[in-house]
Amino acid sequence: MIRLLRPLFALGLAAAVSGCALLSTPEPVQMYRFGASDPVTGVAPDGAIALELRPVQFSEASADDRILAVTGPEAAYIGGARWVERAQDLYQESVENAFAAEATRVRLGGRRELSRSPQVLDLDVRTFEARYPAPGATPTVRIAVRARLLDRDDREVVADEVFTVEQPAAGNRVSAIVSAFDAAVLQVNRDIVRWTEDQLN
Repeated sequence: MIRLLRPLFALGLAAAVSGCALLSTPEPVQMYRFGASDPVTGVAPDGAIALELRPVQFSEASADDRILAVTGPEAAYIGGARWVERAQDLYQESVENAFAAEATRVRLGGRRELSRSPQVLDLDVRTFEARYPAPGATPTVRIAVRARLLDRDDREVVADEVFTVEQPAAGNRVSAIVSAFDAAVLQVNRDIVRWTEDQLN
C-alpha cells in the first residue's frame, strides 16, 4: 500500500513545527534508483559529431531525492521511499549512458574535456512524476523533457522538441512505480538520442 506524505503546500509548515518533533525516531526509508546502474563506456565511431551536454535542468518539485506523486490538483511525496541520489543527478547520468550505449554518430564531450564542441544539447525535464487518476488507483509515470540543440558560436536554437512518455505502473506499489520510472526514462532517452542524431545528420 502506497503512503503519500502531506501535500507539497504543507511541507513548509512541517519545518516550522517545534523542535520536539526533531527528536522522534525517523521512519525507515527504502532507497531506489532509475537508469543504468553502471556507467556505459562505449567507443565513439570514427567521424562522430562532438556534442556537449549542458547540466540537465529539472522542475524544482521533483529535482531532489523524493518521489513525486500527483492526484488531480494535489501533489505529495511517496512516504518511505527515496532515490539513492537527487533525481536530477540520476537523470543526467542516465542520459550520458544512453548516448554512450546507443548513439552511432554523436559523441558527448566529457565534463572535464578542454575542447569545446560546436553543438550543445540542452535538456529541461519539466515533468517527472507518478500520476494517479484517483486516490489509491494504479498510477502512470509521466516524464516530459524539452530538448534543444544550440549552436555554441551564435547561440541560436538549431532544433527544439518536447518528448513525453507515459508508462503505467504494474500496480500501486513502490517497486512497480519505480520500475515504471525506469522504463519511462529508458524510452525518453532513446527518443532523445535518435532525435539528436537526426538533427545533426
